Amino acid sequence: MRASGILLHISSLSGDYGIGKLGKQAYEFADFLKKAGQKYWQILPVSPTSYGDSPYQSFSTHAGNPYFIDLETLEDEGLLKPDEYKTIDWGTKGSIDYGLIYDKLFDVLRIAYNRYKKSGDSACDRFAKENGWTKDYGLFMALKFAHNGAAWYEWEKPLRMFNKREVEKARAKYSDDIGFWTFLQYEYAKQWSALKSYVNELGIEFIGDIPIYVAYDSVEVWTHPELFYLDESKTPIDVAGCPPDAFTAKGQLWGNPLYRWDAMEEQGFKWWIERLKSACTTYDVVRIDHFRGFESYYTIPYGSEDAIIGEWRKGPGMKLFKAVKAAIGKQRIIAEDLGFITKDVAKLLKASTFPGMKVLEFAFDPNGDSDYLPHNYKSSNCVCYTGTHDNETALGWVKSASRKELKFCRDYLNVKRNKDIPWGMIRAAWASIADTSIAQMQDFLELDSTARMNIPSTVGDNWKWRMTGDELSDELAERIYNLTKIYARI
Repeated sequence: MRASGILLHISSLSGDYGIGKLGKQAYEFADFLKKAGQKYWQILPVSPTSYGDSPYQSFSTHAGNPYFIDLETLEDEGLLKPDEYKTIDWGTKGSIDYGLIYDKLFDVLRIAYNRYKKSGDSACDRFAKENGWTKDYGLFMALKFAHNGAAWYEWEKPLRMFNKREVEKARAKYSDDIGFWTFLQYEYAKQWSALKSYVNELGIEFIGDIPIYVAYDSVEVWTHPELFYLDESKTPIDVAGCPPDAFTAKGQLWGNPLYRWDAMEEQGFKWWIERLKSACTTYDVVRIDHFRGFESYYTIPYGSEDAIIGEWRKGPGMKLFKAVKAAIGKQRIIAEDLGFITKDVAKLLKASTFPGMKVLEFAFDPNGDSDYLPHNYKSSNCVCYTGTHDNETALGWVKSASRKELKFCRDYLNVKRNKDIPWGMIRAAWASIADTSIAQMQDFLELDSTARMNIPSTVGDNWKWRMTGDELSDELAERIYNLTKIYARI
């Protein structure tokens, strides 16, 4: 079925409390999607963010981001009073000050937790029993805050090495803090479930992202070092990244620990089965970032300053996805198959039957032979994007493209002015044979590079863009709806 959607992360929703929340603005955006005739709301990983504020570097694969907990909902539940959060300066609209939120939000959430404890409600305890991962996650976060935010590999050796005796002593010592972090996951899950139910009732589905790798400073690596390529001191041996290419002369050094795929296979890929089961419960469709890493993955010696020196190693291939299908059935997955794609990667994608991705910002090579040009699509089993969170906005691309690229782009899209290219790209995506087409909200709003979500391999200025609150007009919804109807994606 032909369909379309909009990419907008929860953090980018408007509102008064520093960052997008799972409250009224989220419901308003869902209503906007319905008016605009959209089937999908695509978001980035909703996991807690760590250093650098990237949703792709998280403390946990299962936990939700406490930043997204709606404070007004907590007030409605009797857990907060207006003057306990509405009088706080949460920063300017249209941008996110992560340092400000980190410094102020947890004190507010602690007030809600203390009230909840006095209520006698046992729902949080039931939630913890039903979600066993909260036990170690709660301890991990309690210890992290007890160590002033330091990564687990900087803690004292017995805790760093997950010594059973010392860990149990810590569980007793920090029991109240563990309860706090568990409570946050309970509240997050409750709010997410309510929003997802509302969105699904509108006939809209969530596409959610998961990164292929996990952060070194994560509860998974701390508690299960045997599944990662670490030495006896739990220090990485090699780490993840991408080799140099036409876009990055020194490659991309991500720094994530690599999987011991042999150890995972010996366990029947249980870790990945649980991860995908969780993701497929959270979202309706799961996009797996860096899918090519399942066929073969690039390894960089730990301690390298860039990704120039490295080697390719074989991944698990279809063995993993066959094990997942046998355990939890066929799942709806989008494979992020961008980058250096070999015949073996293409073979894996075909065998998986997952749709791959086409990105129009990569398409306009003046030679006209790009696989990303819509007339070159060989199958409808793909998702066509104007651009992703790692790319420029469409207007930002216009301002950075060469004259030859722009000339070819205007001719291809049949537009006369550069400023018409963003909507021309959207039209091309919607008109393509791709089963699904997606555009960033920034492209519908015709925003330039100041609204860019992320510049890969940089830290400090990413993940900050937000809507200010007046963007979701009926006129814009009607324009999107009409385009969607013309190209039979309603």
